[in-house]
Amino acid sequence: MSIPIDLSGKIAIVTGGGRGIGRAIAVALARAGADVCVTARTVSQLEETAGLIEKEGRKALVAPADATDAKAVEEVVAETIDRLGGLHILCNNAGVEHLKPLIDSSEEDYDRVMNTNVKSMFLYTKAVGPHMIEQKFGRIVNTASVGSFVAGRNNSVYHAGKAANAHFTRAMAIEWARYGITVNAVAPGWIDTDLIAPLKNNKEMLDKYLKNIPLRRLGKPEEVGVMVAFLCSDHNSFMTGSVVLIDGGLIIP
Repeated sequence: MSIPIDLSGKIAIVTGGGRGIGRAIAVALARAGADVCVTARTVSQLEETAGLIEKEGRKALVAPADATDAKAVEEVVAETIDRLGGLHILCNNAGVEHLKPLIDSSEEDYDRVMNTNVKSMFLYTKAVGPHMIEQKFGRIVNTASVGSFVAGRNNSVYHAGKAANAHFTRAMAIEWARYGITVNAVAPGWIDTDLIAPLKNNKEMLDKYLKNIPLRRLGKPEEVGVMVAFLCSDHNSFMTGSVVLIDGGLIIP
């Protein structure tokens, strides 16, 4: 007997929704029945994602915006509610990577990573709060990382931001539980997206990384998307404050 993930009647915002994991999340939500607003900076990528959402028979809203700009964030939330008719789900997925020794990292590098990976999550969560609190329902899913749990060489700034993603998730789960809002996170490991293209193009390095993954392969964006759809569904109504690893067993050894 199948146990379907049903998000019929739900409306979602997915940040960083133009490509990679964000696109997979948006499509998974649509496949489960949700209408989706996708937001990021690159319009052409957002339009491609919107086309995939519409192929699933759902409404798509393209909302190009800077996720680190408070006014722009508030406008995306207001437009979603106005044009799609409500808001039930927020997926904070906007993010950038930064692989560089601390001694070579600039203040601008730090600000770029923290603003995109952490400040955007703060701004969007705060912006959707009044609406979700008033309706006494909400599902928020943040994109953390294996770097939320373990540190790596040349990753001090990026992993600090991802640790913040995870702890913000836990704190907000406590703060908003009384309003019927669940706050969880997914923590992907090495996922096959454009962001790791340099690694894929170096077979020797790729093999080295795969040896550290018990399942001996990269993850698929769709595997993250399905987990997010589950976390947004009624199946997880007693699950909040969790940071779910999707890493092929990477951090077990």
